[in-house]
Amino acid sequence: MSTVELRNITKRFGSVVALHDVSFTVQDGEFFVLLGQTGAGKTTTLRVVAGLERQDAGDVLFDGEPVNDATPAERDTAFVFQYYSLYPTMSVYDNLAFPLRAPGRNLSEDEIKQRVGEAAERVRISHLLQRSTRNLSGGEMQRVALGRALVRRPRIFLMDEPLSNLDAKLREALRIELNRLQREAHSTTLFVTHDQIEAMTLADRVGVLREGVLVQVGTPRDIYDFPATTFVAKLVGVPRINLYPAVRSDGLIRVSDSMIQLPAPDHAALPDTFTLGFRPEDVQISPDGDLSGQVTLLEPLGVETIVHIRSGRHSILSTVSGIADFTIGSEVRYHIVRERLHFFDPRSGNRLSFGRNSLL
Repeated sequence: MSTVELRNITKRFGSVVALHDVSFTVQDGEFFVLLGQTGAGKTTTLRVVAGLERQDAGDVLFDGEPVNDATPAERDTAFVFQYYSLYPTMSVYDNLAFPLRAPGRNLSEDEIKQRVGEAAERVRISHLLQRSTRNLSGGEMQRVALGRALVRRPRIFLMDEPLSNLDAKLREALRIELNRLQREAHSTTLFVTHDQIEAMTLADRVGVLREGVLVQVGTPRDIYDFPATTFVAKLVGVPRINLYPAVRSDGLIRVSDSMIQLPAPDHAALPDTFTLGFRPEDVQISPDGDLSGQVTLLEPLGVETIVHIRSGRHSILSTVSGIADFTIGSEVRYHIVRERLHFFDPRSGNRLSFGRNSLL
């Protein structure tokens, strides 16, 4: 495996800038996830690393050595696609063996058999080796695609939303399997997704892309607890973060068009106007809460209930454990955890840095 670094990568397609000055490093053995919406530049990043696209500016380095002029074969990457890209006329065994029979590999059939067997066992498809890929389920086909990458033993695995075409239950199961496989092999992996749950559960570190710009890089905890911008704050977290315009006056934080008033932090860096954020789990419903509002909607999810609380013109989201027994229209009291407030510039959306609100 290898350390892979992107240094000031810019890629244009005509007048469209797909990537702008993107820099990050995937450490040896790290599971690095690029998270972003459709069109953010995620797949373009993978293709630049693989050598399938040539960047207009910047460098790609493997183990500190530039590979800008290296061919895709010389870079020795393994691509797992959103669409399985299997050979339908071949058996599962031959699909797994195909990359090992490529010119220049010079592997004996005995060695190929051994490596195919090992990969099949790791992705739990040993019982399918003689079956045609035309007779596989979606989950089985994705396991074959993963196995075909594993058998290569490449310098880095590049995964382009490999779970997005599966149903929710199968996606969850394969997400757990993929995490297990990566930990066991200690493989260097660059995985891209638009699904924040995949990013948060799989990644050692997450890079957030927005319209070709890398907005933030950090651990899942960094991204969730210290979002660099309101865009990141809204992208990560289910249910969504509460974000409202607010002002500071007379030692209080006042959320505009609501009854919410909180003690202002004693710090000169907090401006008079800003965007206030707080996560739903930090809105704690309690009889002795210092704020009150009206329940307008309940979303029971089994393990928790999302409670919508009306305060002035705003609907505040709160989560409570289990199935809540509130009634629509009833009044509830609640408390917002002061230590977990987020403050953002209302114009740029950038995080205001002071105290706990600073980025790690």
